[in-house]
Parts: sequence; structure tokens; C-alpha cells
Amino acid sequence: MRTIRYLHALSESINQEMSSDSSVFVIGEDVRHSLRGATKGLYEKFGADRVIDTPISEAAFTGMATGAAMSGMRPIVEYQISALIYVAFDQMINQAMKLPYMMGGQGSVPVTYMVVGSGARSGLAGQHSDHPYPYLIHGGMKTIVASTPYDVKGLTTTAIRDQDPVVIFAPAKVLAIKGEVPEEPYAIPLGKAEIKRAGEDVTVAAVGHLVHDALKVAGELEEEGISLEVFDPRTLLPFDKETLLASIAKTGRLIVFDDSNRTCGFAAEVSSIIAEEGFSYLKSPIIRVARADVPVPFNVEMENAVIPKAEDLKKAVYRLMRK
Repeated sequence: MRTIRYLHALSESINQEMSSDSSVFVIGEDVRHSLRGATKGLYEKFGADRVIDTPISEAAFTGMATGAAMSGMRPIVEYQISALIYVAFDQMINQAMKLPYMMGGQGSVPVTYMVVGSGARSGLAGQHSDHPYPYLIHGGMKTIVASTPYDVKGLTTTAIRDQDPVVIFAPAKVLAIKGEVPEEPYAIPLGKAEIKRAGEDVTVAAVGHLVHDALKVAGELEEEGISLEVFDPRTLLPFDKETLLASIAKTGRLIVFDDSNRTCGFAAEVSSIIAEEGFSYLKSPIIRVARADVPVPFNVEMENAVIPKAEDLKKAVYRLMRK
């Protein structure tokens, strides 16, 4: 099987869905030129009617996408920076998410929101470093954070075909990684996690790019006789708690490794699920290795102190295994 980059896999899914379904179109800032690369080449193939550059107004083009989706189209909305979704929250949460309920189920809003390059990376500071997926989860929106090229292609295909609003976060730190990806279209169901590495001593529930850090730490600790199981949720809502509970039943220990804020973040939600439904399996307290509750600093050394890293995970494992 061929090996391609994460960003290529994401783009290929969009290309294939646009080729097979004329109702799919892309809208956003700079999507024709494709600053990030996810929509590169689509304008030349599909033309101006299906690859639409907009003025700098996230609220406006997100609202346009809601109306288009209600009219039978399947828009893909790209945001150039993760924090820019904040100015479109009314259109995303108060409109797209709620309108099917307000219409009594008589309509649907099949729109896909795409945040390419989310998260902190090398000194981009507070307004360009967020991973705001907990906000969308709180709003009830289906949320994808894929860690591998294979997963992002299959999950993007599912998102575009879904009848509900779905948001895809593609972390900056995985865009260049390579992996095996089939050329033909395929779909991965939402709400199905994957055990990326089996283990016996500690379950690490890792999100997005941190899956790769967890796998690296698992390989290092194996030499010390400590066996980590790496759980990748792939979709944060719906969340596959059954697979996680089965893992905790085996290992008896849980570390949630997540690059969103510690307070009211995704790690807090996962921890509460296990505390409520898997407490009897636990041999040790749950540990959250998450982002500090502050804006990401511009200084790179300070940034590294704020965001979760492989060495933080390793220290957490040592803490658990001493208990």
C-alpha cells in the first residue's frame, strides 16, 4: 500500500467526495490558493462555483454554509486559524446545531467544519495556538481529532457524508506525518476508538498528535518493563467509552493525555466517565496530563512549559506505577 502524508490524505478525501457528489463544495478564506494545503488543486478541478473564496468574515461564510446545507448542499467550511471559530459560534452552535431540533427533525444541516493546523507550534502565541474542541463538544457537535493519515481520510469521508454538523480538527503537529492509506474512498464510523498499542500496566488515552508521543513513550518504557496501552478515541463526540472501559478493566490505571485546557477540558470529561462507570477497575487515581489553564505564551520555552509533552507523560506513568 502507498504511503502519503496526513495533509494529502485529508485533501484526497475532500477531492473524492466532491468528485462523487456534486452537492459538496468548499468555502472559506484563501481556499482556492489553499494556504494550508487541504484544498490545493480543487479550484482547478471543480471551478469557482464549488471552491469559493470569501472575505474575512467567519460569521458570514459560516452562516452562508448553514443556509446552503439546509437547501440540500454539503458545504465544507475551512478556518485558517483555530481561534477564528470563536467569531462563528452563533452560526455553528446556536444555528447549525440547533435548527434541526427547532424544526422538529424536518430538516438537516449536513455541514463539515475543518480546522487545519490547530494547536500550539513554535511560538505562534495565544491567538494562534488553541485547541478549542472542548467548546464544540460542550455545544453537542460531533468532533473529530484524527492522529494518522489513514484515520483522517476515513473520518473526513464520514464527516462529509453525515447529516449533522461535524467539526474536524487536524493538529499542526501531525500534518506532515506519513502513513499507509488506500487510494479508494473508505469511511470510518464516528464513535469507534482504536487501540494503537496493546499493553498491560497503564492505559494512556491520547488525543491527536499526542498519540504519537504516547507511542514513543510506550516504546521507551517497554525497555524498563512497563507496558502501556495507547487508546486513541479518534472522535471525541461521539466517544467510544466501551473500548476505554475494556482497556481500564485490563490495566487498572488511566492517564488522559490531551492538549486542551485542564479545567473543563476533554481530559476532565474522560476522567469523569471512568470515575462514574469504571471506578471499580481502578488500582490508582486517574492522572490528567493536559494543557495549563493559561493562553499559550509567545516565548517558545514558556510555551513548552504550558503544553503537554512526552516527558510529562513519562513522569505521570512513574507516579502511577509507584502507587
